[in-house]
Amino acid sequence: MEPGNDTQISEFLLLGLSQALEQQSLIFGLFLSMYLVTVFGNLLIILAVSSDSHLHTPMYFFLSNLSLVDICFTSTTIPKMLWNIQTQSKVITYAGCITQMYFFLLFGGSDIFLLTAMAYDRYVAICHPLHYMVIMNLRLCGLLVLVSWIMSVLNSLLESLMVLRLSFCSDLEIPHFFCEFNQVVQLACSDTLLNNIIMYFSAGLLCGGSLAGILYSYSKIISSIYGIPSAHGKYKAFSTCASHLSVVSLFYGTVLGVYLSSAASQSSHSSATASVMYTVVTPMLNPFIYSLRNKDIKGALQRF
Repeated sequence: MEPGNDTQISEFLLLGLSQALEQQSLIFGLFLSMYLVTVFGNLLIILAVSSDSHLHTPMYFFLSNLSLVDICFTSTTIPKMLWNIQTQSKVITYAGCITQMYFFLLFGGSDIFLLTAMAYDRYVAICHPLHYMVIMNLRLCGLLVLVSWIMSVLNSLLESLMVLRLSFCSDLEIPHFFCEFNQVVQLACSDTLLNNIIMYFSAGLLCGGSLAGILYSYSKIISSIYGIPSAHGKYKAFSTCASHLSVVSLFYGTVLGVYLSSAASQSSHSSATASVMYTVVTPMLNPFIYSLRNKDIKGALQRF
């Protein structure tokens, strides 16, 4: 059975987080609340940064882009989940599943690249403060964001096209609340070796490479902070990257926790439940982390 127009597959079934009917209202209310908080909180960050001239700096330029990506990231999965619960339907079309998978990979990759760019920004600010504005000029910041989008588009396009070559049999139930790439590949009847190779290679290159870049940046940052003679100077230097470090720890901690725990338990339901952490909870908490730990953002939100 060939993919594309020759395939007999027209739809998949998203099993969601729970099959119990009495829990559907609770799940709907909880996820609707988290989604609204995510959109509203990240939108406030974007509006605060764009409206306050004091925040027109590289760090907040990257932050506003991260907030935009987080809104799009959650909007890829949660509205469809809420719609299915409301209509008591589990169906997602084949085209809709591939589209959802594409945009999930796109915005997830952009999230990773932006966190890496923000780590580089903090590295330059602390390790090369006198040359900060020269190095982190508008052109470089725009280029870093552009490269982030290009790399994410190419990766998500490659992985989505690789799914199109697969053929599927009668088992079309996805034990997840969205079309998670690995879960969809596991349903295929055809050979998935090439898909798995590309999936693990991309994950290693994107996540592993980005995490290595972040860790290298922070190793240099810590070395520079230790070289500052005064305790006040050390605290001030560390406070400029505390919010970013918190977001990075939350994002990578939840992603690694999800995939390591799912690999150990081999439970698709456990993986779906745990993935809520990085698909919903982390984007929701990012605005709180930056607004609570950052006086500039607090001031801009108050003025806004």
